[in-house]
This record gives sequence, structure tokens and C-alpha cells, in this order.
Amino acid sequence: MTKLQFNDLKLSPEIKKAILDMGFEEATPIQSQAIPYILTGKDVIGQAQTGTGKTAAFSIPILENIDTDTLSALILCPTRELAIQIAQETKKLAKYKTNIEILPVYGGQPIERQIRALKKGVNLIIGTPGRIIDHIKRKTINLEHVRMVVLDEADEMLNMGFREDIEYILNDIPTNRQTILFSATMSEEILSLTKLYLKDPVTVKIAYKELTVPTIEQIYYEVSEINKIDLLCRLIDMFNPNLSLIFCNTKRRVDELVETLQTRGYLVDNLHGDLKQSQRDRVMSKFRNHAIDILIATDVAARGIDIDDIEIIFNYDIPNDVEYYVHRIGRTGRAGKKGKAISFVTSKDIYKIKEIQKYIKTKIKLQQPPTINDVNERRIMAYLEKIKREIEQGRLTEYITWIENLSEEGYTSIEMAAAAIKLATNFLIKNTEDVQDDFGDTGAQEGMVRLFINIGRKNNIGPKDIISIIANNTSLAGGLIGMIDIYDRFTFVEVPKEYAREILSIMQNNLINGKKSLLNPPIKRYRREKLDAR
Repeated sequence: MTKLQFNDLKLSPEIKKAILDMGFEEATPIQSQAIPYILTGKDVIGQAQTGTGKTAAFSIPILENIDTDTLSALILCPTRELAIQIAQETKKLAKYKTNIEILPVYGGQPIERQIRALKKGVNLIIGTPGRIIDHIKRKTINLEHVRMVVLDEADEMLNMGFREDIEYILNDIPTNRQTILFSATMSEEILSLTKLYLKDPVTVKIAYKELTVPTIEQIYYEVSEINKIDLLCRLIDMFNPNLSLIFCNTKRRVDELVETLQTRGYLVDNLHGDLKQSQRDRVMSKFRNHAIDILIATDVAARGIDIDDIEIIFNYDIPNDVEYYVHRIGRTGRAGKKGKAISFVTSKDIYKIKEIQKYIKTKIKLQQPPTINDVNERRIMAYLEKIKREIEQGRLTEYITWIENLSEEGYTSIEMAAAAIKLATNFLIKNTEDVQDDFGDTGAQEGMVRLFINIGRKNNIGPKDIISIIANNTSLAGGLIGMIDIYDRFTFVEVPKEYAREILSIMQNNLINGKKSLLNPPIKRYRREKLDAR
């Protein structure tokens, strides 16, 4: 179907002006198909994924047909985050419509605050099933005048066990209503729900070929479970994304990965179902404002995340449901920007990645994990980009004078530039050819060396102190530092083998929290185990 211009739709001037303010001109496929039917009052079944513009597909018709004298429209969705997101977008679309009150209603927020808002009068409620039922039973929400109902992400609501709640709410609304259902998938349970509660519905959907965005580069790495964390750190250091989102399959896995990355010095936080609403809001605020640049989440908790500048999605765990893959990667490559989706595939997950490729009808490229040299090369290229920016900005007169003085001594400009870059990047790269593997078995992971430091908890140090002192005084980036075990009087730290000699040389007798540090040559496993036992 040909895409429509919003100007081609029979919309009020106020809605068109708001759409223009939001920078939209052409309707997305789901909007082109759904809006004309919903405007005419038909029941609609929409099959669409996250990031396809489905919120506007039902919000625009609601705002066009809403009764400003009473509560006449209700949108049900599975999570608090999604309720907030829909409310924010709908309020933008209603910017120039007067006398429309929109209220998100969800658990985790004091119900008294919602009751006060409801008493003032609202026209559209966006909420989660559980909290809506709380208000119905308290008689603080009366649905007798509701004429339009939207079930958004219906499949997710059913997966979360909301079937009975949905039916309770729909049975409390007059039958002469318009019902709209959006779902990423059409399971038997979804279809049974539509047969019970929708009247002669029109079905609109996006073809599978449009499920993934062409601006998203999709790649995967084959990696063992034990090496996932090192590969993740190496990729973060290499690509250095402004914002990245990492998905794990369980809440426990999220917490473990957050703790590990924080120990290695990354600005990271978690998002999952065990967090209170105030905690979720705090985490999302930090992520939006770049106070943290990495967010680790479960699939359900990530519903409703709507941030346009997420550069990379990491599938630390491959999802058990292929549809979750589409939901995940839809968080990047938004608003016409390029994005990257990276998946970590263990041997037992190979079949999953094949199923995903078959489902999305897109090839996911297998790549070899980057080496330390690849990371170093990226750093040098980034440094050269900084040089280019300095040249473009000018203000180099003083430095040009120094170069001219050296030129008079017979050095060419190319020689001087090469020498300067060599000195400047001395702390960015390390010549691995000179590294000798003579440390023996120190008990570290493969490719790492375990070092002993004569300072521990009683010296008031934490992992960040160790990372900071090493990263600030050697050429090793904090993100490449491995496990850190802190005891009362000493500490073990794992570092890449190719950096071990430099760290032993430079860090000897450095001050950490005012105490002179002493790094011993890597200890053997038997001594490590003896010390661990203490």
C-alpha cells in the first residue's frame, strides 16, 4: 500500500499542526493502513512491532473523535514505561486541542495522586490493567461513557497473565464501543480475544519483510559463555557508543552483569521488574541525560523505552522467543539514524540465531571477535579524527612556529608529524610483539595475568580506585581490566597479558590512597589458592 502524507488524511488543523511540530510528514505503513479505518469507527486489529509508529496510529483517531465532556477513551498496555511513553506522545499530538485531559494510570505511583487527578476530570486514560481495576473497584474510574478502547501490545499483556483483567475491564465498558487491538503476533489466544470482543474487525498488518529496519547493521559473534564479558568490554571500548542497551534473559543475569561492568569502571545501571517505579524513573532519567551510557535490561522491563539515540543493542543472551529479537533491535536505528545490533551466540544458541534469521528474512552476519590490536587501531583512528578537528578549528600559530624551527634543522613535515603521533599514541597502544609469555599459570582467565598488590580493604580502596590508578598511569584502558578481588591487606587484579610488564614497571611504588603500592610478579596458582583460603 502506498504511504500517505498526513495532509492527505481528514484530520483537524490542530492535529495536523501538532504532527508538523513533531517533524512528521509521511505516515508509516501501519499509520497509513490503520488511521483511515479507525477514523470511521471500525474495530481494527493491527499487527505491528515496536518502533513502527503504532502509537500515533491509534492516538490520532482517538484525539479526533474524543468527547471533551467525559471519560470517553481508554488505552490498556502491559507496563508502566509504555503507559508513560504513550501518554507523552499523545499529549504532544493534543498540543493544540483544548479541553482534553490525558492521564497515565499505573502501579508504583501513589494511588491517591491519581485519584486527585481523576476527580478533576479526564477524557483519556492510558493505564495498566491491574491499576485500572483498582480504580474501578474504588469507583474512582467510571467507564460507562467510554466509546473507544485500545489494547496495545496485547500479546505481551497475555504473556504477563492479564487475560482475566482485560476481560474484567472490557465487560465493564458498554458494548456499543469501538475496540482496537494491536499485537506483534497473532496467537490463538489473541484471536480468541478478538472474536469475543471485536465486531467485524478490519485487520491491518506490516509484512514480515518490514519487521527490521534496514539502517540497523545486524551481526553476531560465536563466543563461549566464559568469554562473553571480555568480548563485551572489548566491543564497548572499540565502538565507544554514546548510549547502548544490553539485553539479558533474566533479572539475576542483569544484576550480575551490572555488578561486573561497574567493577570494571563502566557507567552502567539496570532495569528490571524488581525495581520500584521511583527507581525505574531515576535509572531512565540517568540514561536519557547520559549520566550513564549503558543500560542493562530484561525484555519486559525494556517495554516503553523510547530513546532515539541508542547506537548499539547488545543481545548478551539470545532471546528464547524470536519475536523478542525484533523488539530488542527496534530500540536502535530510529528516526532515520543508523544502528547496530550485536548478538553473542554460544554453541547451544546456534539454532536460535538460525530461527531468527528465518523469521526476519534477513541475514545476520557472523564476524570474528576483535583483537586487542583491533581495539588499538580504533583508538588511533579516533585520535587522528581529533587531530583533523584541531586543524579545522585553527589557532595553531604557536605550534606552527615550533615546527618551522625544527624544519630549519632539516626534518620534513611528514617525519615530525609521524614522530608526534608516535609519542602521543604511546599510551594508546602497546607493541605486543615484544611480550613474552613467561608468567606461568597465575590462575587468571585465558589471555590474562593475575597480579598481586600489597594494598586492600583496610586501606579504604575499592575496585574503582584500582581501575583509576592503572588506567591513569598506564596505556591500559579501564574497560580492559579483568576481575578484581579485594581482601583486607592485599588485592588481586587481572590484566591482559600484553600489558602486564608495563603495569609492573610503572605501578611499582605508586601511591594508592596515600600508601605506596608494591606489585609483585604474577603469583603461581598454588600460592593464590592459599591466599584465597585466608
